Amino acid sequence: MARAFLIVMDSVGCGGAPDAGAFFNGAVPDTGANTLLHIAEACAAGRAEEGRSGPLRLPVLDALGLGAAIRLASGAAAPGLDAAPQGRWGAATEVSNGKDTPSGHWELAGVPVPWDWTYFPDTVPAFPDALVAEVCRAAGTAGILGNCHASGVPIIEALGAEHLRTGRPICYTSADSVFQIAAHEESFGLDRLIALCQAVAPVLHAMKVGRVIARPFTGAPGHFTRTPNRRDFAIAPPAPTLLDWMQGAGRATHAVGKIGDIFSMQGIGKLHKGKSDAALFEHLMALTEHAEDGSLTFANFVEFDSLYGHRRDVAGYARALEWFDSRVAGFLAQLRPGDLALFTADHGNDPTWSGSDHTRERVPVLIHGTGMGAIGQVAFTDVAASIAAHLGVPAHGPGRSFL
Repeated sequence: MARAFLIVMDSVGCGGAPDAGAFFNGAVPDTGANTLLHIAEACAAGRAEEGRSGPLRLPVLDALGLGAAIRLASGAAAPGLDAAPQGRWGAATEVSNGKDTPSGHWELAGVPVPWDWTYFPDTVPAFPDALVAEVCRAAGTAGILGNCHASGVPIIEALGAEHLRTGRPICYTSADSVFQIAAHEESFGLDRLIALCQAVAPVLHAMKVGRVIARPFTGAPGHFTRTPNRRDFAIAPPAPTLLDWMQGAGRATHAVGKIGDIFSMQGIGKLHKGKSDAALFEHLMALTEHAEDGSLTFANFVEFDSLYGHRRDVAGYARALEWFDSRVAGFLAQLRPGDLALFTADHGNDPTWSGSDHTRERVPVLIHGTGMGAIGQVAFTDVAASIAAHLGVPAHGPGRSFL
């Protein structure tokens, strides 16, 4: 029986979103943002030489149709990505009113977000007094630190010493619908931080804030380092997703990376976590051998986004893409006849763009195992419908199969 592998390259957008002008990084609209195109252009121009050199080289993904997907999505040709596609390829457009991780993943799994997310104002303080009081109650502290928009590494550097001295958690947000709590793994305690986030998550979810994220770190002032022990507490999807459809049909599901967190463990059979994308890829390779007939493996590779997109590190992003492409060939070679592998993304995060937040973009859809040819412009929800069709599982969302 056929299997399916749905692989999300977190933030690897390809531009062209028709509503990009309605989304912003600070005061700058996302119009024209194009993660893949702008990385390829920077590499071709010699502006991404740290740890790598020359044009962007993604021969395996490009052979599946990556360059063609960029051209379809945005009308622009990415330097070096001009292979004739040997797989099925297209570009997908999101309808949910958000450019965040839950919106993108849920919609790829067949369920658009039916509400508007709550975003905290870019003011100091950023959080309402009642929320701060609830966090203090759950943490057992007399106050919090931060209470503002910030990036994770700088705010830890700025407030880490005061956190160690006072024991107060560092609370911050971004342009996304998110509430993040940073705390020291030893002095505050990792278990205590996870319990704090778990305790306040229902309050934030009732406000339609998408995620509460635990951001543990270690070290001393001047040498703080975030650890891989991040935990996301996401609001539950508003309707059954592809993962639930699979379980309802008696099929096995595997979640690689933060998929379990994104879907609040709904529809998740077995969870495969790792401390890096390299570790997650080893799980993916193992599942080509061990995943059950008729199963779905749903994987997220987050480091494109978390380590390079938000930090606007073009060379780092290019290195990560080239590393990933180098592993994909071996993965495809281990698939069984009849298996489907679909590579896509949940949003953009153009490292050449203003600000530090996600960018509203279309995403590539690259398919191995179902022949060759263009699928055109499709909806995010069509991904779920297509995988369900391939596996012979009834689909319950608005999408249509493009297979």
